[in-house]
Amino acid sequence: MVVVTGQSKASATPDDAMSSSDAEDDFQEPATPTATQAGQALPLLPQQFPEVVPLNVGGMFFTTRLSTLRRYEDTMLAAMFSGRHYIPTDAEGRYFIDRDGTYFGDILNFLRSGDLPPRERVRSVYKEAQYYSIGPLLDNLEDIQPLKGEKVRQAFLGLMPYYKEHLERIIEIAKLRAMQRKARFAKLKVCVFKEEMPITPYECPHFNSLRFERSESETKLFEHHCEVDVSFGPWEAVADVYDLLHCIVSDLSARGITVDHQCIGVCDKHLINHYYCKRPIYEFKITWW
Repeated sequence: MVVVTGQSKASATPDDAMSSSDAEDDFQEPATPTATQAGQALPLLPQQFPEVVPLNVGGMFFTTRLSTLRRYEDTMLAAMFSGRHYIPTDAEGRYFIDRDGTYFGDILNFLRSGDLPPRERVRSVYKEAQYYSIGPLLDNLEDIQPLKGEKVRQAFLGLMPYYKEHLERIIEIAKLRAMQRKARFAKLKVCVFKEEMPITPYECPHFNSLRFERSESETKLFEHHCEVDVSFGPWEAVADVYDLLHCIVSDLSARGITVDHQCIGVCDKHLINHYYCKRPIYEFKITWW
C-alpha cells in the first residue's frame, strides 16, 4: 500500500538518508573534462614531425628537411624539433616560430650546406645565430669581416676603463644642455689622452715613452682632473688617440647620434716645477635634429 511505503520512507534515519545521498554521488556520471583540465591531467605526448617540415617564421614561409633543423645537436632548433617540446601550428599546418624571419633563410642555408651570408648581412645573421644558439655559424661569422675587425676593436676598447659609461655620459650631458638651451645641438669638452705622465716642452722629444720611475709621493703630485666633461685614458696599446676618437664617433653614430669633433687645444694646468698637463682637449658637437 501507499501508506506502508510512506511509513517505510518516514522511518528512515537521517544517517541512512546521508548514506543514500553519498551512494548516489559515488555513482554519478563523471562530467566531461574541459580542455584546460585535460591539459593539466594528461601530459602531452612527444610531438611527431614529418620528414619535410613546413615552417612559418614570423609570417615568412620556409620548407626544409627535419634532419636540417637537427643538424647540430646543441642548437635551439634541434631542441625545438626533437619532439620533447610542443610547437604550435598556423591555420595551414605550418610549424610556427615567433621570430622575425628576414634572415632565417641565411640560417637554413648554413644548416644545409655551410653557406655564409654576404658581408652586408653578417651582423644581422650573427644576431639570429645567437638567438638560435648555432655555435658553428657564430664561429664562422666571427672570423670574417666586419665581425673580425670588431673583435679586434673590442680587444682595444677592453683596455679602456668605463668606456661605455663615458659614452652614456656624453649623450646625457649633450641631451640636458640641448634641452636647457632649447637648441638643435650641444657642445661639450672631452679629454682623450694615451700617456699617464704629463708632457712638457722641456722633455726630450725623441723619447717614445714618458713613463719615468717615480715614487708614490711624487706620482701623486701629477694626479689631477682636467676641466672637461668626460675624460678617456690612459691606455697601453699601439692604437693612438685618433683611433679612440674614431671608436667614440663610430659608436655614437651607430646609435643614430650626429657628432662632430675638433681639437681646441690642450689642458695647460701647471702641476709642479716646469711640468704641465698638455693633454689634448676636443670639442664634441652633438646635433639632435
